[in-house]
Amino acid sequence: MYEWETRLTTRDENRVVRPLEWGFEWIAPFLEANGLGDAVPSPDIVNDPAAAEAAMVRINQLLIQHSDKFFGYERPTDFRLEDRYPQLFPTNVRPETLAQDAAIRQKAAEGKIPKAQFLRFTSPERTPYPVNDQVNARWFPAPEHKDPTRPKQAIVVLPQWNGDGFSHNALCTIFNRMGISALRLSMPYHDIRRPAELERSDYAVSANIGRTLAACRQAVVDIRCCIDWLQEQGYEHFGVLGTSLGSCYTFLASAHDARIRVNAFNHASTAFGDVAWAGQSTRHVKQALEEAGLTQERVRALWSAVSPCYYYPKIAGPEAGGPQKQVLVVYADYDLTFPREYSLQVIDAFRRIGLNFEPRVLPCGHYTTGETPYKFIDGWYMGWFVYRAFKALRKEKADGLSAAEAVQANEVEEEAVTR
Repeated sequence: MYEWETRLTTRDENRVVRPLEWGFEWIAPFLEANGLGDAVPSPDIVNDPAAAEAAMVRINQLLIQHSDKFFGYERPTDFRLEDRYPQLFPTNVRPETLAQDAAIRQKAAEGKIPKAQFLRFTSPERTPYPVNDQVNARWFPAPEHKDPTRPKQAIVVLPQWNGDGFSHNALCTIFNRMGISALRLSMPYHDIRRPAELERSDYAVSANIGRTLAACRQAVVDIRCCIDWLQEQGYEHFGVLGTSLGSCYTFLASAHDARIRVNAFNHASTAFGDVAWAGQSTRHVKQALEEAGLTQERVRALWSAVSPCYYYPKIAGPEAGGPQKQVLVVYADYDLTFPREYSLQVIDAFRRIGLNFEPRVLPCGHYTTGETPYKFIDGWYMGWFVYRAFKALRKEKADGLSAAEAVQANEVEEEAVTR
């Protein structure tokens, strides 16, 4: 399994090693706008690596202390639906992928595939790349239910880092069959949001410390804006599903948004820096950090503000100021990208804080999750959880139960059906 996993993580040869950059300019606007401008170092600090590192660590500490503001935003005013042909937006240059992309483009040119609807709006978090700031989420509305009193439910779905434009679309159609609408969100610097200069979604995670922090902030804000739009459409119950990097983004969004009740974290880890340092997928990022003289422990501190482990109390439930959440955590026994030891730390932490969660284990690795038969096992775990979690929310509303009571009643009912 390790050999198979390694083969899959090394087949793309267009990964670029980009040198370490501190990227203070990516975080300075937030700090200055929120009365924290004293933490912004002078431009010449980059000439003193030790001082620059200390300044960035201090900034991360401030971002954690003010995370409600850091992951806060002004609601967009330009929500709109756009009809267009779906595109692949490949991130590798393997011949079979390029051939698939060409075939899809040809079918679109000939009108042989249907157009799809995409939610578009301007991200509240601005970057120097206008194409990235136009948020894109493919819309999968569920058919109207025959019961007009049934609450409308929806989930925001985020694929993995460097996922193409078709990744996770099949999950959305499955959710539609459950009566759950879905928005498949393109993460910052991904597919249609990717700047023309990039072959891969490198700017989402790179050795530019500040830009990686800002990309994470933008992703979290974009998720919450999608919930805003869904609310405008009359939806009442909301969930998120994220895979790999998408799992990190969805966790941070849910920790800062009480509206998100259903949470499926497909591959989960603790600290952003640990994954970047120890994971196979980010070997090129680690190389740049290592060449700059950094260590795993120091990298962990530099990206602490976007690490789920610093926000466990915020997702714990009613103590965080909102209703209890339902959580699925999927991890893999042979994962070389989100190493298993970190996933087990997540499980232990969730137990300590009393989170209502279900752990599920895949007998494969990170990349092999997308291979047969593991992709079907993973899909079953996620689909079955999402179905039951939203059913519990409907029961909670219909019977006037608390969140815990609704979950328990749902479990009793499912057990009876199973027997």
